[in-house]
Amino acid sequence: MSIAEAYDITVARRPLVPPSPPRAPDTMTAIGRMAAMRVSPIGTWGQRAYEEDIIQGRFFGRSSFILNTPDAIRHVLVDNYENYTRTPAGIRVLRPMLGEGLLIAEGRAWKHQRRTLAPAFTPRAVASLVPPMIAVTDETIAKLKGASGGPVDLREVMQRMTLEIAGRTMFSFGMERHGAALRDFVMEYGERLARPHFLDLLLPLSWPSPQDFSRARFRKRWTGFVAMLMAERRAAGKNEGAPPRDLFDLMGAARDPETGEAFSDEQLGDQVATMILAGHETTATALFWSLYLLALDPVTQDQLAAEVQGLTVNGAPDIERLKFTRAVVDETMRLYPPAFLIARAAAAPDTIAGLPVKNKDVILIAPWLLHRHEKLWRDPNAFIPSRFMPPSPPPDRFAYLPFGVGARVCIGAHFALVEATLALARMIGAFRVELLDQEPVIPIGVVTTQPDRSPMFMIRPR
Repeated sequence: MSIAEAYDITVARRPLVPPSPPRAPDTMTAIGRMAAMRVSPIGTWGQRAYEEDIIQGRFFGRSSFILNTPDAIRHVLVDNYENYTRTPAGIRVLRPMLGEGLLIAEGRAWKHQRRTLAPAFTPRAVASLVPPMIAVTDETIAKLKGASGGPVDLREVMQRMTLEIAGRTMFSFGMERHGAALRDFVMEYGERLARPHFLDLLLPLSWPSPQDFSRARFRKRWTGFVAMLMAERRAAGKNEGAPPRDLFDLMGAARDPETGEAFSDEQLGDQVATMILAGHETTATALFWSLYLLALDPVTQDQLAAEVQGLTVNGAPDIERLKFTRAVVDETMRLYPPAFLIARAAAAPDTIAGLPVKNKDVILIAPWLLHRHEKLWRDPNAFIPSRFMPPSPPPDRFAYLPFGVGARVCIGAHFALVEATLALARMIGAFRVELLDQEPVIPIGVVTTQPDRSPMFMIRPR
């Protein structure tokens, strides 16, 4: 069967609708919403949020606005983005892991970091990092082929693989000795400290909440660990006159094009933490969801495998021609956006879609809602990769935000897409992936869009 014929089958058959959380009753009380938020903010949204353009409400004495219209989102994230800063709760949750890195910084500090880092993430720079991406993926596949053939936790496999890619592309060394410790840090923070408590939301940022004391102790251990990784990389040295061999070289050599200023050691540590965590965890999660969806949808999985087998050149997939594989990644990130919520606080009064916004009002742009909104998508809850391929028109750039949009769009978006597309192509080119149990896997929002459990898979060599 040709790929074109397979596409026709995809269009003709009933598309897969994967499991999703139950929607909250629109009459949910503030106390009930707070309790649900502790489990997952995704579970706090009712049907109205998937149908209406703007939902106006109250959030601890301030007005709140959920924006589901591209024009309003453009206003907040592009036209007047300097008026909208991270919320205190968002800073509390992210700062212990990411410090004052690019994801947290505001104003002049953010502009300095963005300008300085930009050359390290151009398509040309990312192309130089493709060989370690492919090497790690192929090593992972070889290990899986050499295993017993029993059940496989592909979520853990993807986490290990993307962490190893992060280590090699950042430092040119593997994470065999440090991977377990790094995963422990990520798991500890996600389970104990990443979910905001009531006082995290209520108190101003200058007043530490009880959780903030635990976060400060965590940060001291975490920054020590990152400093150790940097010291180990520096001890390995750099060949004089040789081109940069990894992201650490690129970031260390980076200079602000306007001031000539380099990163301080502390700033470099925060950038390293941001790139490793944001890079490996979000990509691992996107790959897990892609494999889960393909296991639920064997016809689409076979389409992807056929594309990979037809476009492999000298043993490596031709990423520029992996159009269907990329569409699967794009559709996966529509259904399971890496960042499920973008929260901003107004720094000054404004008007959004004709509605008055006061200082400190809360603006919520939820890719989870936006990507499943009934006015913006056909069959919004269905898995239809062909919606990202011709002849389908591309989605409105302010209706599809897997990496954000505007000045603060994720600087590593191209890196992540290259990594995810190549890794998925290699995995499905090597294995047929099947689920061993039929219990639904429900997405929950804890910093990223994560599964509520790790199902077991069976993988069979093709």
